Amino acid sequence: MANTLDRRRFLRQSFAFSAAAAMTPLASLAMPLHGQPSQNASHLLMLGDWGRRTKDRAQAIVAQSMIDYTRDQKLNTQALLMLGDNWYDDLPDGVNSARWKTDFEDMYPKSVFNCPAYAIPGNHDYQTMPESKVAAELAYARKGNTRWTMPSLWYRFEFPQKNPLITFIALDSNVFHEGGKPEKHDYNFTLTPEQQAEQLTWLTAELDKPLATPFLVVMAHHPVYSNGPHGDHKVLIRDWDPLLRKHNVHLYLAGHDHDLQHLEFEGHPTSFFLSGGGGADLYDFRPEAEGRGPWAQKVHGFSHLEVTSSLLTMRHIDANGKIVHSFTKTPDGKISVA
Repeated sequence: MANTLDRRRFLRQSFAFSAAAAMTPLASLAMPLHGQPSQNASHLLMLGDWGRRTKDRAQAIVAQSMIDYTRDQKLNTQALLMLGDNWYDDLPDGVNSARWKTDFEDMYPKSVFNCPAYAIPGNHDYQTMPESKVAAELAYARKGNTRWTMPSLWYRFEFPQKNPLITFIALDSNVFHEGGKPEKHDYNFTLTPEQQAEQLTWLTAELDKPLATPFLVVMAHHPVYSNGPHGDHKVLIRDWDPLLRKHNVHLYLAGHDHDLQHLEFEGHPTSFFLSGGGGADLYDFRPEAEGRGPWAQKVHGFSHLEVTSSLLTMRHIDANGKIVHSFTKTPDGKISVA
C-alpha cells in the first residue's frame, strides 16, 4: 500500500459497515482551507511515540520542526501533550536519568514551550529497563521545577488553565486485551485487572459530571480505532466507546501506531485523531483499512490543536513543518475537512 491514504481516495471509495461502526461519507461536508493559526485562539501541540534515539534522528528532527513551526506561526503554545511511548529503550537511573535533560527538557525547550507537558504512559513506558520507566515518569513529575505533568496514571485537567475551553480526560490505555491477554509484542506490561476496573469506574464518574467547557476530549496512548498495524482495540471498543458516544466526546487523541491519522464514523460523535509520528520508526497501514478515513499518512510529524469557544481546529504537521491535514469541529459536532 502507498504510504499515504489521501482524502480523495477515501472519498472515491464506498464506506462499508464493520462490526464496530461505519465510516461517514464526508463528501457532504464543507471543505474550506483551514489557514494560518489565529492569534486570538488557544494553542497546544502534541506528539506520540517520540522518545527514541534512531539513526535517522527522527525525534530531533520532529522536535526542531515543532520549534520552527511555533516561531514561524508566532504561537503562544499553552500546553504540550505527550501521548505515550515517551521512553523507548533504557532509562538508566530512572527519575535521575540524564535522558530527562537531553531528550525532554532540551529537546522541547522551555524557551519555546513554557507550558505544562501533560503526559500519559504508553506500552514502552511500562518496560523495566532497568527500573520501571512509568514509575520514573510519575516520580519526575513530583520533583517539581519541570514542565512534565503526570499527577497519576489517569487524571483530568482543563485547557487553557485560565478561562478553559476544553475538559481533558487523560487515561492509561495499557489494559488487558480480549481473553485477558496483553497485546502481542507489547512486552506483557499492563495495568492490573483491578487497576483497569478502577480506571473504568473513575472514567464513568468523570464523564457523568456536568461539563463546564464547550469541548470534551479524551486522550490515551492506544487508539480505539486505527488503520495502522495494531488495528481496532476490541477491549477499548467494549469499555470506552459506549461512554464516548453517550457523552458526545468531541475528540479522542492517541498514538501507538507510528503515523498520523484522522478517522470519522457514521453516527459517532467522536473524531479519532492519531499522532504517533514523534520519532519512532514508521509503520505501514493495514490493506483492509484503505476504505476508512478521511485521512492517514505514514510520516513523522506532530499535531496542533487550536480552540476558541466556538471552534476546534486540528492540524497534522509533517517533519518539514508542512500542514498536511486539518479539520474543524463545532461544540455541536459539525465537522469540515480541509
